[in-house]
Amino acid sequence: MDEERIHHHKPKYLFPLSGLFMIILIIFLGAEARNAFRRYAYIGKSEQTPYTITISGEGKVTAIPDIATFSIGVISEDKEVMPAQTENTEKMNSIINELKKLEVEAEDIKTTQYNIRPVYDWTSGRGQVLRGYQVSQTVTVKVRDLDKVGEIIGKAGTLGANDVSDLTFTIDEPEKLRQQAREEALLAAKKKAEALAKIADVKLGRLVTFSESSPQAPMYYDYAMEAKAMGGGVEVPEIEAGSLEIIVNVTVSYEVL
Repeated sequence: MDEERIHHHKPKYLFPLSGLFMIILIIFLGAEARNAFRRYAYIGKSEQTPYTITISGEGKVTAIPDIATFSIGVISEDKEVMPAQTENTEKMNSIINELKKLEVEAEDIKTTQYNIRPVYDWTSGRGQVLRGYQVSQTVTVKVRDLDKVGEIIGKAGTLGANDVSDLTFTIDEPEKLRQQAREEALLAAKKKAEALAKIADVKLGRLVTFSESSPQAPMYYDYAMEAKAMGGGVEVPEIEAGSLEIIVNVTVSYEVL
C-alpha cells in the first residue's frame, strides 16, 4: 500500500535527460549560426583596424587664363531723381551696346546693381541738407577674348563709366587642369609614404582613405596694366593676364603590412 502511494506521487512533467540535451544543442547551434552570419558580413574586411601611414601631397598646375571678369559702373547725380536716372540709363545703355559691338555675348553681361539714393551735405549751421539724388548702376562683364579687355575698359570710360573694378582672370573650364593637379598630388603623397615606409622598415599595402581640398579660386593671378593711345587720342589700358595656379591638396592613408 505504501509502495503504491509513493508511485502515484512521482512528478508527471519530469523531462528526460535526452530532452534537456536537445535544448542545449539547439541553443548552441543557434549561437553558432549567428556568429557565422556576422563573420560573413565582414568578409574582405579586417576585424581589427589596420595599421596605417597617413600622408599629404600637393599638386600644382600653372595655366594661362582665358576669361576676364570685371564690373563697369555708372554713377549719376542731379537735384531731381528723373534727370539723374535718365542720364544714368543713357550712359549704361551706350556701354552695353558698345560691348555687344565688341562681340561680348549678351549672356556674358549681367546687371548686378541698381540704386537710387538721396545725397546730403553737412553744414555747421543747418546740419543735414539734401543736395540731390544719386543713381548708380553696375554690370558685370565676362570677356572671352583677352585681347579686347583693354579696349572695352577704355571705351566704357569714354561713354561715361566712372567705376570700373574687380578685374580678375580665370579659366573657363578648369576641371581638366584640376584633375591633372589631383594626379600630381596623389603621386607626391605616394612617394612620401614609400620613403617613410622604407625608413620604418615596413611595406605599404592598399590605399584605405583619400580626401582632397582645393581653393575655390585660383591661388595666384597677376596682371599688368599700362596705357596706350587709340585713334582720337584716347588712352586705353593694355592689360596682361599673367598666369594662375590650380592647386589640389590630398591626404591619403596606406595600410602597413
